Amino acid sequence: MPRAGRLWTCVAALALAACATPFDNAPLNAPLSPPSTPAFVAQSGSPPPPDPSGGANVIALSLSGGGMRAAAFAFGVLQALQGGGPTGTDVFDELTFISSVSGGSLTAAYFGLHGREGFADFRARVLDQDLEREMRMSMLSPVNIARLLAGGLNDRSNLAHTLHREVFGQATFAQLHRRGKPEVWINASDLYNRTPFPFIPPVFLGLCSDLSQFHVADAVAASMAVPLVFAPIVLQTHPDRCLTPLPTWALPGAERQAGQAGQGVVRAVAQALRNYRDADRMRYVKLVDGGITDNNGLSSILIARAVSGTPYGPLEEGAAVRARRILFLVVDAGRPPAGEWAKQQDGPSGVEVALAAADTAVDSATRLGADAFARMVDEWRASIIRFRCSLSPEQLRRHLPEGLPAGAPWRCDDLQFEVGVIGFDNLEGARADRLKNMPTRLVLPKADIDEAIAAGRDATRDSPAMGRYLSGRVR
Repeated sequence: MPRAGRLWTCVAALALAACATPFDNAPLNAPLSPPSTPAFVAQSGSPPPPDPSGGANVIALSLSGGGMRAAAFAFGVLQALQGGGPTGTDVFDELTFISSVSGGSLTAAYFGLHGREGFADFRARVLDQDLEREMRMSMLSPVNIARLLAGGLNDRSNLAHTLHREVFGQATFAQLHRRGKPEVWINASDLYNRTPFPFIPPVFLGLCSDLSQFHVADAVAASMAVPLVFAPIVLQTHPDRCLTPLPTWALPGAERQAGQAGQGVVRAVAQALRNYRDADRMRYVKLVDGGITDNNGLSSILIARAVSGTPYGPLEEGAAVRARRILFLVVDAGRPPAGEWAKQQDGPSGVEVALAAADTAVDSATRLGADAFARMVDEWRASIIRFRCSLSPEQLRRHLPEGLPAGAPWRCDDLQFEVGVIGFDNLEGARADRLKNMPTRLVLPKADIDEAIAAGRDATRDSPAMGRYLSGRVR
């Protein structure tokens, strides 16, 4: 047989094998039951907003992707908040909110479910696990090549199954939300609409679906579903089970009312919600790694602020009045540029071009999200201060807790936002280089785990933003 004929025979055989390869891609989300009513929406229509519960000091985190390295680095940051740094100051109970993508979602979801008790076993239950042991990784197998052509080497029977069995069990979002602080937003990416997909009730109500029944392990698996390595996680839209309209901000043209920092992403997400309600356009939502749309997980916060409709949202009113020091730490364990082909005339190869193009898109979206977030924070602080300074004495008495420290009088303009980046660049050169070159795998040697945890602690301890927050905390 001529060489070209053999090639097409191989391609045809792989295509047939791909068609015959079964994927575990059944939709995972339940429809609203009973069909949504105003009372149901009032109870389930939004997650508990970030709320310091009477405290004047608030800490929020965004945890980036980066495999097990990112999960370990984030764990070191949490250890520092618990008092693991030289200062010994334990501010973990001031941690109010975490947004996460990909590997960072392992840490965020675990501590969202377990709180302070998670320190006892997170290392053994998560970081020391080999989360790749049930995954297909070899490209020498024709079956694996066929699966790659069909949409991904792995599906729910691999990573998600391991997360269910070894890490999160059958925990649902109802359990995650019942615990309260820290409130956790796990982020994936909607592949069709090219938008962030945060696992929060308003988005699930757009699907006419009940988030409370959804398993945390499946949300984390979606957040970590790197394209081609994993087939997308599938959700189903249920427009026939929804009796309530979309929120006002999702209607055509309403996004123009959002703040300038959020108009673009809000417009895209509003269109996605309209698509979810249109059975002729979408019946299934295909979710992949949250880092594809924003590797720092800031976009969902930007959206929440832009569509809140209040001067203080997504904080609730009482929290906005009580807060005096808010620290937002962007924990960045992302992958820097790499490749020997940049040192020579030849290359990159086709595979390297594809990977570099994907990384370019991810990094570009992440940088744009970070810039928009920085502008939003300045506007947010000014808006809250204007709101606080307009309150009557009666309104103030309703919100100010009795427990505010004596000798620290409240002023309407006494509100400081600190935003800092905790990343490998916070560390000295050789150490930073080792961390940047650490593989973004789902299993790492124990020595690498140790180094990533220690790096998170030290980078947090040495963060100027963290230092200013600690020195300015209301005691």
